[in-house]
This record gives sequence, structure tokens and C-alpha cells, in this order.
Amino acid sequence: MKIKKAIIPAAGLGTRVLPASKAMPKEMLPIVDKPAIQYIVEEAVKAGITDILIITNRGKGIIEDHFDHSIELELQLENKGNNQMLETLKATAQLANIYFIRQKVTKGLGDAVLRAKEFVGDEPFAVLYGDDVIIGEIPAIGELCDAYEKYGKSVVGIKEVTDEQIVKYSSLKTQKLEDKIFDVSDMIEKPSIEEKFSNYSILGRCVLDSEIFEILERTPLGAGGELQLTDAMAQIARTKGMTGVDFSGTRYDMGNKFGILKANIEVGLNHSETKDELKVYIKELAERL
Repeated sequence: MKIKKAIIPAAGLGTRVLPASKAMPKEMLPIVDKPAIQYIVEEAVKAGITDILIITNRGKGIIEDHFDHSIELELQLENKGNNQMLETLKATAQLANIYFIRQKVTKGLGDAVLRAKEFVGDEPFAVLYGDDVIIGEIPAIGELCDAYEKYGKSVVGIKEVTDEQIVKYSSLKTQKLEDKIFDVSDMIEKPSIEEKFSNYSILGRCVLDSEIFEILERTPLGAGGELQLTDAMAQIARTKGMTGVDFSGTRYDMGNKFGILKANIEVGLNHSETKDELKVYIKELAERL
């Protein structure tokens, strides 16, 4: 079954990137000339997803404005003959059918996903975490959708991480099926080193069957006193099994100051308007370090 719906949880408070995120949602922090969340939406669209629900909270109306038409600005660009930028802005407002709902109390990723129950219905759906921008030739969520179609199980996007990182993320019990594809039979959120199954962790993407909503409704609060999506997915992994895809793109953690810097430098080195000057600048800077 083709995946046509996606949700993007974007209700986090962005405490790791304060004070920048005090007045501007971290999802709107720019990577060169586009906000982070636009890269995530574009990834979903490239994978054939047509309907996207972005889950926000108070103070994030700027995200809605970004994906809407700005009539005054578009008229000004038209009057100035800046047709290229005019078409860019119009295309941004027409990327997909984009909807918004608020998570009024920030109670964890599981609770955010649960807000999408009516939007999803009985269909399988994609989840693209609002903190994680993944850039590559192939859309990462598209790789997961392909695996869902092939294996018929819920899918998680995974990467191997360090021991230092695994205790902050999740740890998966895996068995390799084929190149970059794994069977996932268990998982744990924020494990100790002694508790970890492996150094494979879920990073930013998954495709889930709608049964996840019923499981979330009866899942107790977990790490941090929040409803953890990993705890609900663990129940599916233990009973039905899940598929893990070691996706091919480069992930940038936009809830982390260094991740934001990396994203801007690496994307800037590939951007037609900035790559030449940036290369020269970096070489000059390197000589002074």
C-alpha cells in the first residue's frame, strides 16, 4: 500500500538551542536560505506523500505562515520583475496538502503522534521528526516507504551511534536481512549501557500502521514522565516485528547547536549561490586555526 499521509511533530520547546528558539521555533531556523522544516516537507513530497499534518503548539503560527501564500510579498516581487523568487515562494505554498493541529501540552512524542489519530484513520502513515533534517539524493522516508511495501511491517529509520549517544536515544535489537535492511524484534528508550541491545538507534523517521494509536492509548508514561513513541513501537516489535532501514542520507540534528552549524556549512558547500565563496572562506579560516 502506498503511503500518502505523513505527520511532522513540531511541538518541542527547543530548549537545547535557546535563546534562538525563545521567539522563533527551532523548526524555522534556517539552513542557508530555507527553514529546517521545509527540507522535511520537501523530503516527504519527493517520496510521493500528498497529505501532511504538522503538530505544533503555542507560538508556532509562523510555521503555518511559511507554508501559506503571502499576497503582499508576491505582488511586490511581481512588480519588481523578480519572477524566479516569485515562483519559488508560490511553489512553497503548493508543496502538498498541509494541515496543522496543536499539542496543547507537550507530553512527549507519543502524545504528539496520538493527536493525529483522526487525520490518519486506518491508513499506514509516515512520521518525520521535526528535529531531524535528512538530506540526500534519495528521500530517506521514501526508503522506509519502499521497505513497508516490501515487508508489510512497520518501519523505523535507523543509524549506528556511539555509546555516548545511545543512552540519549533508543537501542534496537536487530538482525540483518539484506544490505541496510534489518529485522527489529525489540527496542528500549534511553537505555543504560548495560541495557542496550545494540548501537542501532531510531533517528528521525518511521512508517507505522494505524494500530499504533490503540497501543499509545494504553501505554503508560515512560522516560521523562512523557508518553514515549518508542515504548509503543516496542510492543509492535516484540509481537509482530518491525523493519529497520539504515537510510542513505545525511542527518542533521536541528535541536542541537553543532547540528545546526554542520547543516549550514555542508548545505552551503553545495548551494549554487554560496559554495564558491564558502570554500574559499573555509580554506582561509583553516589556515588560521
